[in-house]
Amino acid sequence: MALTMLNGLLVEDLSPPRLLLHQVSETPQLDSLNYQSCFMQGIFANFPEILFIHRTYNPRGKVLYTFLVDGPRVQLQGPLSQAVYFAIPAKENAEGVAQMLQVFKKFNPAWERICTILVDPYFVLLPTLAMEFPIAEVLLSAFHVCKFLQGKFYQLSLEQRVETLLLTSLQNTMCSATTGNLRRLHSLLSSYIPPALLPELHSHWLLNDRIWLAPRSRSQAQSSRYFQSLEVTTRILSQSFGTAPSEKQGIASLFCYIQQNPGDKASSSLALRPPNHHTTSDVSPKVQQLVEASIQHSLNAICTAPAAQLCLAEFAVVQKSVHLIGSGSEKMNIQILEDTHKVQPQPPASCSCYFHQAFHLPCRHILAMLSARHQVLQPDMLQTQWTAGCATGLDSILDSKWDEALDKHLAVTLLTEEVRQLLQHCSEDEFERRFSTLRELADSWIGPYEQVQL
Repeated sequence: MALTMLNGLLVEDLSPPRLLLHQVSETPQLDSLNYQSCFMQGIFANFPEILFIHRTYNPRGKVLYTFLVDGPRVQLQGPLSQAVYFAIPAKENAEGVAQMLQVFKKFNPAWERICTILVDPYFVLLPTLAMEFPIAEVLLSAFHVCKFLQGKFYQLSLEQRVETLLLTSLQNTMCSATTGNLRRLHSLLSSYIPPALLPELHSHWLLNDRIWLAPRSRSQAQSSRYFQSLEVTTRILSQSFGTAPSEKQGIASLFCYIQQNPGDKASSSLALRPPNHHTTSDVSPKVQQLVEASIQHSLNAICTAPAAQLCLAEFAVVQKSVHLIGSGSEKMNIQILEDTHKVQPQPPASCSCYFHQAFHLPCRHILAMLSARHQVLQPDMLQTQWTAGCATGLDSILDSKWDEALDKHLAVTLLTEEVRQLLQHCSEDEFERRFSTLRELADSWIGPYEQVQL
């Protein structure tokens, strides 16, 4: 099946692949594979200075190595557009990885111009890399460090406010890797993580200037696009190779995606697929439009008119930019270019965001989950007062439980969020000025005799 997909790629490529090796064992599993087209080889020849290595494991423990070009000179758009080599070593040991790297070098003379190799924190075969690329500096990639910390924050089962604080600080660091943001996150880890668990987070990585040198050179918008592109790329690799029961099926799924997206100018929404969904094709724009139309129809059919209006406004945000950042058997983590929130998909679906907590309606995060899973709204996801026919307007629903304290709480929350956004999306110098002004306002209003936590 994998070879069939490869043959399809060979037909569509204007020239034969620069390299295509495979070995099939008696089982018949795919023992090893190295793949690079002429187009991929040309990209690497133009941008060989920084090589980004990402590893994807399948259920059998076999690993797919994806080599990507990186660095400020690379302006390629779309997930997988920076991929220049795919390889599955026979065994992930020093000998197997060395053989894989030697084959890569044999067909890519530009390897001698590699200056930096970026790897994930779990990669242990550093001596092998140093031996095969003696003049290259091997560093942890900022992307993998951020994903490592993000995963640890979820694993530690921290208090909701602490988890939110750490994730927000991490997001700020990803978008703007300034010395101040890095030190601020390092300080938060020291303050909120129990000392016995702190070594697991390797917080000293945040103070390693070499790791953050390249991210620091990007603007906030560039950093956001960079991390989003890598997030989508790794998601595609995980959903194709990482969920397939065999290497052949995984490679077939991956090459099917490449075949259907030859230029890969796709937006991040094309990378969304429900967890454990073992199809070998990705979501086309037409299918995505049908899914979105079905969700809108279910909202109008099930919800009362005011509820549908509120939810459709939330869904409009989902249609513009959806980012599925993690999933599990019981919870999915949804992020829509904002703070991360936890979604409980089992009916009645719930979310940690303020919209759902205040109105008990499907928020943008729940709707993003439905869109990613190709599902529609079900009646058991709504509370009774929001069901079609039970109310005629917002007043009839909210008057019974809306009070002055809740109204003030909502106003304070919205104002706090606006101030937070203004503080978050500014330069370090501007942040210090705004924070100092806010500090003076708080002290002059309430009084320095009562320290106000900002």
